[in-house]
Order: sequence, then structure tokens, then C-alpha cells
Amino acid sequence: MADVKVLVVDDSLTMRVLISGALERIKGVQVVGAADGAAEARKMVDQYRPEVMTLDVEMPGMSGLEYLAEIMEERPMPVIMFSTRTAAGAAESVEALRLGAIDCFPKPKVAVQAELDAIIGKLGKRIKSARNADLKRGKAAKSRKGPVADINWNGRLLAIGADAANTQALFDLFQNFPANCPPTLVVQQMSPGLLTPMIEQLREQIAPKVVEATDGMKVEQGTIYFAPQGDTHMVVDTWPNGTLRLLAREPVAGERPSISLLFASVAKAAGGNGLGVLLALDDEDGSAGLRAMLAGGAYAIGRNGTDFTLNKGAVSQPVAGDAIFANIVKLCSK
Repeated sequence: MADVKVLVVDDSLTMRVLISGALERIKGVQVVGAADGAAEARKMVDQYRPEVMTLDVEMPGMSGLEYLAEIMEERPMPVIMFSTRTAAGAAESVEALRLGAIDCFPKPKVAVQAELDAIIGKLGKRIKSARNADLKRGKAAKSRKGPVADINWNGRLLAIGADAANTQALFDLFQNFPANCPPTLVVQQMSPGLLTPMIEQLREQIAPKVVEATDGMKVEQGTIYFAPQGDTHMVVDTWPNGTLRLLAREPVAGERPSISLLFASVAKAAGGNGLGVLLALDDEDGSAGLRAMLAGGAYAIGRNGTDFTLNKGAVSQPVAGDAIFANIVKLCSK
């Protein structure tokens, strides 16, 4: 497979040199250009046709977030925010993900190669998987829509697996959820410190209650539960009348919390009364959990390249990305 072509955008010459040099040392990555801001980046995009962009937040003239919004509206491509402003907990990071960035990485506080090398391996892996990202043209929603019709819930438990690249998709999906949505358990793989500001944004924009799960929390209709980032996995013990448990176990497929472990717990607890939705394209953590749900008789919606399929046992049918909510409503209603 050909190398992934990357454009580096940063207003600091030192950082452009350091980032470009570090990325060039990663097998399978080719840096095609380095721009000092949005104006130069536009020219290089036309000239070099990069497949992935790393983008600073703070730049002269147009900010990185403003340029990101322009990119996603006019010429969508995988963008990874790489800035001191995208450190853990920064509201700008969540806004970048909501606008369509596929991930956020902190720029080293000290502009030296050793600091950069500490995170470059993970960044390189993210870049290689980025060219297959499912991107869509358009502006991300900023405010809550009008009232959403309630559902006549049939008791089905919903579990969703996502990564940072699916943040925009999660916001779009949850905008449609009514206040009495099915109880929804979410594992989203993202950088530490970003979950709290994301939950705060969701609370302002959607109708259901949104919480960070705690051990022993009861699972109830009308609430979306996010697994904490850090040292535990989130599972559900029984269904109906389920309780969430946070387990201190080793990472699964390199991830903690694990999508697969959540899905497997739903399969065991709810059986055919569960529904799993895997949004993540890189499904190393998640696909095994979906198989467990199918084996337990549950419905499962998973990726097939950039498309989706709805599965039940050995039967599958295609599902458009913008039809996932409609399928959730259908499967979770009497």
C-alpha cells in the first residue's frame, strides 16, 4: 500500500521541522508539505493532494478551528489537531472533534525531538488509519434541535462503541434522541481529559440525561452513560434492572475501557434484548464484542468499510450512516 501523504500545518517553523522530521521516520508515512497557516495550507492542499492533515489550533489570521470548519465544509479530509491547545481537558479539543477532526494530540511543551518522540508512535498509527475515515461534508450542529418525539420503548438495552473520530457522529446521533431514549451505554476511545468537556457540551445540546458512569449506578431509560476514561472497564451486570460495574482489569486489544468487554457484558446480561452499534472504523476493539452479541441473539450494527450493516444471527442488511437512528428507534420501540 502506498504511503499516507500528510500535510503539516503549524505557525512555528521549529515545530514544523520537528513534526515533519518525526513523521518522516515512520514507515508508511510521507510528509508532502509543511504550511505556516491556512492560506499556505490551501495552496499546498491543491498542489500536493494530502490524505491527512495535522493542524495547529493557534495560528496567525484564521485559527485552526476556523480552518478546520472550512475544510470539513468545503473539502473534507482526515484532520488531526496537534497543538498545546488540544491538551487534556481543553474545550477546544472537544470542539475540534465535534467539527469533524478525527483526533487530538498535545504538542510537546518543550520544542525538542525527545518530547515529540514520546507521542509520535501513537500519532503515526492514527495517521495510517485516518485515510479510511468516514467523513461527510457539512456543518456540525451547534444547538439543540426542536422537541424530538418520544418512543414507546420495548425494554431493549443499547450499547455504542466509538472512538475520537466518531465524536461528530455521536453528536449528530444523540441530537435525534428523545428525552425518554432507550438506556444507552457508550464506550468512546479518546484522549484522557476530554470526556468531561464533551459531556458538558452534550448536556447543552441534547434532550436525554448524559452522565459519566460510576460503579453501582442503576441503568435507566432516558439516560446516556459514558464509560470513564482511565483505569477501568464499564460493564452491565444484569438486564432488566441492570447495574453498571467498573472493573479494574488489563486493557483489551490495547484499550481501556474496552468496547468489546461492554458488548460482551450486554450480550450476557440482555441476550436477544440487546442492541450493539459499532461506529469505530478501526474495530480491533469492538468486533469481537459484536460477535458475542450476535451469538447471544442480539441485533448488531457494525461497519462494512465506510458503510454499515444491520445483523441478526446470520442475516445482514445494509444500513446508510444517516439511517442508524431510524434503525435504533425501530428496534427499541414496541
